[in-house]
Amino acid sequence: MIKYYKLLDMLNRLEMSKEDLRLKIGVSSATMAKISKHQYISLEVIDKICRLLHCQPGDIMEYIPDKDWLFFILFFMYLL
Repeated sequence: MIKYYKLLDMLNRLEMSKEDLRLKIGVSSATMAKISKHQYISLEVIDKICRLLHCQPGDIMEYIPDKDWLFFILFFMYLL
């Protein structure tokens, strides 16, 4: 699962609200809600955020494996 906590931390450090970001990149409030809920957003939105904040995608998001996926990997390794 992709998590956007890095973006939320960056906004906090820049003293920029999610609403400020939303208005500056021209996305809907539904898109901002998806970011807050760590749901899918398009690469176009990620591109707009990175362009505005002068950063790389890895600076605003991180892949964190689901617990079920980690269990599967550990179980498979145990079988080996």
